Amino acid sequence: MAKYQKKTDYQAKYPGVSEKIIEVLEKSDRQMEYLQYDIKVERCRIDSASGTVTYLPSREDSYERLLEENKQFAAAGESVDDVAIKTVMIEKMLTCLKHLSPEEQKLITALFFNDKSEHQMSRETGVPQRTIHDRKVKILAKLRKLMEK
Repeated sequence: MAKYQKKTDYQAKYPGVSEKIIEVLEKSDRQMEYLQYDIKVERCRIDSASGTVTYLPSREDSYERLLEENKQFAAAGESVDDVAIKTVMIEKMLTCLKHLSPEEQKLITALFFNDKSEHQMSRETGVPQRTIHDRKVKILAKLRKLMEK
């Protein structure tokens, strides 16, 4: 890999530009050199006292090399902890649902488990949609309190 060699003379290219802008442009050139060359190249360090040579690998790694070394990667799905917490919370929610009255259970089941809208429930039961909404809010607050116990 060829090293990024081109040094731009910003003073000549942009006469009359302040020193701070020139400094920023040169700094951005150095950052480009770092990203294009420095992190991709292996280095060797020579200890003059002991005469030993140490090779430092590049700081950029390849997926293929990691597979060759049999490195493990984190699973893309949910972690075991998240699955366990989710399962416990679902069990607790189902237990709390049993503490509701039959009418409250029917409303929550229709809205959240049967995917009915408040408008559909209103048409089916003849109860105004606003009343159904208010009942739902009260039931959810009650469930929240039961979950906190």
